[in-house]
Amino acid sequence: MTLFRTVVFWLSFPIAVSALAQPSQAPVGPAPVLQPTHADQQTLPTVPAGGHALDASDLQAFFDGILPMQLERSDIAGAAVLVMKDGNVLLQKGYGYADEKTKKPVDPNTTIFRLASISKLFTWVSIMQLEEQGKLNLDTDVNQYLDFKIEPAFGKPITLRNLMTHTGGFEEVLRDIIITDPRWALSLRDYLIQNQPRRLFPPGVVPAYSNYGVGLASYIVQRVSGEPFEQYVADHIFSPLGMTHSTFYEPPHQALSSLPSEGYRGNTEKPAVGFEIFNPVGAGGLSSTASDMGRFGMALLNGGELDGQRILKPETLAQMWTPQFRANDQMPPLCMGFYQTWRNNLRWIGHEGDLIAFHSLFFVEPKEKLVLFVSYNSAGAGDKPRPEIIDMFSDRYFPGNSKQTFVNLPRYELDAIEGTYQSTRRADSTRLRLGDLFNQHSAKVDKDGVLHIEDITDLRNHPIKWKPIGKDLWQEIDGQRKLFAIRDERGRVIRLAHDFPGVQGQRVSWYDNSKLVLTAAGASLAILLAVVIASLSRLCRRIVLRKRSKPAPQSGTKWLPFISQTAAWVWVVMLSAIAGFFAAKGDDFLPPTPAWDKYFFLINLVTALALMLSFCAIFSGIRIWKRAGIRNITRVKYSLVALACLLLSVLAIHWNLIGPVKRI
Repeated sequence: MTLFRTVVFWLSFPIAVSALAQPSQAPVGPAPVLQPTHADQQTLPTVPAGGHALDASDLQAFFDGILPMQLERSDIAGAAVLVMKDGNVLLQKGYGYADEKTKKPVDPNTTIFRLASISKLFTWVSIMQLEEQGKLNLDTDVNQYLDFKIEPAFGKPITLRNLMTHTGGFEEVLRDIIITDPRWALSLRDYLIQNQPRRLFPPGVVPAYSNYGVGLASYIVQRVSGEPFEQYVADHIFSPLGMTHSTFYEPPHQALSSLPSEGYRGNTEKPAVGFEIFNPVGAGGLSSTASDMGRFGMALLNGGELDGQRILKPETLAQMWTPQFRANDQMPPLCMGFYQTWRNNLRWIGHEGDLIAFHSLFFVEPKEKLVLFVSYNSAGAGDKPRPEIIDMFSDRYFPGNSKQTFVNLPRYELDAIEGTYQSTRRADSTRLRLGDLFNQHSAKVDKDGVLHIEDITDLRNHPIKWKPIGKDLWQEIDGQRKLFAIRDERGRVIRLAHDFPGVQGQRVSWYDNSKLVLTAAGASLAILLAVVIASLSRLCRRIVLRKRSKPAPQSGTKWLPFISQTAAWVWVVMLSAIAGFFAAKGDDFLPPTPAWDKYFFLINLVTALALMLSFCAIFSGIRIWKRAGIRNITRVKYSLVALACLLLSVLAIHWNLIGPVKRI
């Protein structure tokens, strides 16, 4: 996570809410705990050709080998794991600690983890329950179900189906998204109204993963059902499935309040981050255990029913698992709320989830009747551990054919993919835009026809190399990752689709290219820094040699006017202060409170001052060329300062260094 992205991610705004006003959740009784069942007592263990036997003993050996290594290497306090096959629990185990300070161990039955975006599956199941009852139409304008308006754009309404496939076209908004103090919590409705994003793409065209879109769906559940979203899920999903240690209330009610694991944001020796309250709740507010998620997984694999309790009709669940959006039929698709992850011949379907501290995965494999759940409670798990689990598990128990067949394409076909790309999940109108400069990736094809994408590496941190396996379709050499180049009507590659179908890479315009922008900004700052150093040098000389008379400039030479020097000072001090703050903090940020607004207001004031001073410096740079008897070196000096001020002014406005304080 880059420094800029880290800071703007955690901006929040206060509104007091009373936990006592929330409807109570169903009382927690004895949990219907999933107990591991030895597969050899039920069915013979699965042994794919060339693979290991998928049984309890081998799974325990596998996870006992990999999980402790991950906890140690990635500084993770604890994790919970669940593996099921054909309705049997083969492994259900906790590793490490739920609380580093007290050394409380992780219990897979009772230790509650924060599951972040896995929450979305429960939101979409709720939507489909209401659709089954005829209360919702997936293909009508969502404004029909809201008591506020989603602003029109592109002449086409947003539908629930668009929201399910992350093709609503919303830009990213992160203000208020995570807080740790319940006093600052917003209601679901208030959050959605105060943080409505603008739209980057027409509905149904480009995937741009959106928490806000899922938040809209959770509010629609609340509106149409007449129940608070948290209570609706408790009554219509958790209670029927016996998920007695699961809740969307943030923080959990008293009956569950002692069970959540602590979360650690980068160093487990530091204090825990606190309970992360996620907005909007339907996009990331779920708290649950490994055991409860196993019950949810079983219900999904049983066609929406568990222990005689049905949450969905089989045909509804089949509809939810039907591919809805993908760039190419050889790429994993977005389904209705679920997405697929492919490894070997397995077609995992489910979701992953990330908060500051917690990182989780939940997938089922319908053909093999598998459930795989892992949740970690520390930020160190945000990089390698989850993909290691899904890859190593799949390779160990369901190995695939590693044979690769690449094709030869004309050079012009290969070169068409070259360029710089940025994520479709981004913000163009908020202060987050500045962070986009640090999240661009350049694609280059070498002389051997191998594609390299800047900063894209495998689990060993080796650069990934790709070769074509068809027109516009590329595959990782000695790997299974794929890329598909999407072209416009003129045949120009405009986007890249990859294995996560909720986001694509979009070609960057030349004037937004980070190399160009950062080079221009760096050169401008270097010029203004030279002005600052020169003025400091003159000041020091006056102090040290104060008894000497002030030297006069050479004939035809003019020193920079005071206002131009002041512009240089303001730009250098402001940008250095911002960069220094980020460098000092690194990624170690708690979610900001509204107290941060005053700092953004201050940045606005200082930037506005810099812009006004820059206008004067630009005027001086133009005017100097009209004056007679001025040396060329003076004209060049004035012009360079004017150009530096002009470039920084344009960049500050274009990249939203100045803008609405609360638009993050």
